[in-house]
Amino acid sequence: MIPVSLLVCVMAAWCAVYLADTLLRSSNTHRINYESWLASRGLMVSPFHVRWQTTMFNRLFAYCARINPRVLYMWFNSGLVFGIVAMLGSVILLIKTLQQTYAQMTTDDPRIGGQQALQVVVPGVNLPTSQLAYFFIALLLSGVIHELGHAVAALREQVRVNGFGIFVFVLYPGAFVDLFTTHLNLVSPTQQLRIFCAGVWHNFVLCVAALAILFLLPVFLFPMYTTGVGALVTEVVQSSAADGPRGLSVGDIVTGLEDCPVRGVEDWISCLSHLSHTPQTGYCVPAASLQPSWAHGRPFKRLDGTMDCCRNNSLTDLCFSYIKSQGRNNIEREYACMPVRKMVTGTQVCRSDEDCAEHAATSICVTPSLENQTRFIRVTHPPNTHMLFVGYPPHLQHAVSLTNFVPRFAFLHLDLPIFLDTFLKYVVSLSGALAVVNSVPCFALDGQWMLNALLEATLVTVVTDRQKRELIGFFLLLAGSALLAANVALGLWMVTAR
Repeated sequence: MIPVSLLVCVMAAWCAVYLADTLLRSSNTHRINYESWLASRGLMVSPFHVRWQTTMFNRLFAYCARINPRVLYMWFNSGLVFGIVAMLGSVILLIKTLQQTYAQMTTDDPRIGGQQALQVVVPGVNLPTSQLAYFFIALLLSGVIHELGHAVAALREQVRVNGFGIFVFVLYPGAFVDLFTTHLNLVSPTQQLRIFCAGVWHNFVLCVAALAILFLLPVFLFPMYTTGVGALVTEVVQSSAADGPRGLSVGDIVTGLEDCPVRGVEDWISCLSHLSHTPQTGYCVPAASLQPSWAHGRPFKRLDGTMDCCRNNSLTDLCFSYIKSQGRNNIEREYACMPVRKMVTGTQVCRSDEDCAEHAATSICVTPSLENQTRFIRVTHPPNTHMLFVGYPPHLQHAVSLTNFVPRFAFLHLDLPIFLDTFLKYVVSLSGALAVVNSVPCFALDGQWMLNALLEATLVTVVTDRQKRELIGFFLLLAGSALLAANVALGLWMVTAR
């Protein structure tokens, strides 16, 4: 469900804007001045929609259109080819997404939903409210670059640009360019196609550029941040498994989980996954350490069938099991409740007594006796002592936020690489999504004009009747619009209703 608080805030803000606009327009005293003020600044206010238009960027667009005519010709021809391919690819992708959404509606398998390439984004539902700024800034940047492509391509084809603008519809920001329709209708269909394809082409280029910067981010930040030395803790959830005096703190560098080395966040995730799906590791301790006085009574079975021997729910003791040899053919598993930190600090991990014999002949391998799926994990974060974790490994993963980037200097902010990384990921996702969605042959999107121009450029000798070509285009647009509407409707239902 959509968060009620977010919905109330959005509705209250738009009601205030609409009420103020209505009062000023109905006022005999302020109406003329208010409408003149709006017109002079290129503002337009309507329910759930605010738009600003200006001509101040026209010179910049004209300058870009004259930089290098030969290069621009090749550039926008590449965009033309990409736009045609993207039209077909977007339809195939939407059909595949619709099939995946339908499959997810008819099954409870969560993995199917995670395989979708396109998903409807609803702030506060599948978009964390803490990341709304990333989302809206990346969406606005993608829209501006999209319209920049249209404007430069239009001026290069001798089509006048009346202005550039930015709008906000409900919550979503966007951009637009106002082209002189008479000039646009006079140029050839191929020229029109270059103009209409320029937007999705620029979105694709922005997506690739952001992806390259994201991949090379460690290189760009190398003078200020180092990588490969561990995973830096940037946040610890309060009252979580990693919180506490002997837990993890912001600024700690995790270098290992048990015997699994951690050089970055990817290693942290893979090590936790490995520990979750492998048997509990043991620890080499001297045989003399297993003193009878540490036993807290006879071991007993838990409800899941595992054994426990610590009856007092101690925060410092843990039940360990080990194999005790009673003779040549008599091997018995024993249990002892022991102070866990004293027993495992500085000890080697093991799988059997043979692993311990390599280090000390008198050592034996003891293994924590825990419930099924529960693990005992030593978290190494020097120079501090090990953090000892007992529980489900996914809980540890969700309790801590980490980054690969470790500051070289104390004055550098820990979260700067995270800000850049998160923003670039949003740019990649949203710019790519705009390239796909705007390529769909659908009414009111770039795909409509791209399809019409393509049909005029290719079918004029095959279907000589213009009305028949328009009728073909209409049915293709109707099918594309229905496909996109079905994806949006089912996507919204999957996000908000389930």
